[in-house]
Amino acid sequence: MTADRRPARRKNPTAPGAVEATAPRGELHEQARQIRRSASAVERSTDELSDSADRRTILAGDRTLLAAERTYAAWVRTALAALASGVGARALMKGVLPVLIGKLTGSVLVIFAGFCLVAAVWREIQGTGEVAHRDIRPLPKALLVPINGFLLLVALAALVGIWIGD
Repeated sequence: MTADRRPARRKNPTAPGAVEATAPRGELHEQARQIRRSASAVERSTDELSDSADRRTILAGDRTLLAAERTYAAWVRTALAALASGVGARALMKGVLPVLIGKLTGSVLVIFAGFCLVAAVWREIQGTGEVAHRDIRPLPKALLVPINGFLLLVALAALVGIWIGD
């Protein structure tokens, strides 16, 4: 009895090239339906990813615009603080230090306020490039020059008041 008594191997029905003779026709249709459903889910997922990337690009443009407007606001805030400080310095130093020092200190602060106002408009107009498909609207450029021009006239009037007023 030297014969090999191993059980006979059966072919794996899921192996490539194997034919499953016992699979009912309905089960094959069910598998085909699941494959189609899976393929459509993959297509939807791919579309959502590309839409998501487009959305991130739009939001990045919005963030850039808002950052530029915050910078503009910071320039104007600094200008207003310098303007108030210049007028206040002249008034506070009137009886403490020589008049010329008070006038020079106030003048430097008011001139710095004017510089900040000009820089704010220049930076806002030149700062950001055009971004397509924004969700928010930028500050109207037609309003920036008149508003800052008015504030510049106020600074000029303060400068004249520092040198002429007693």
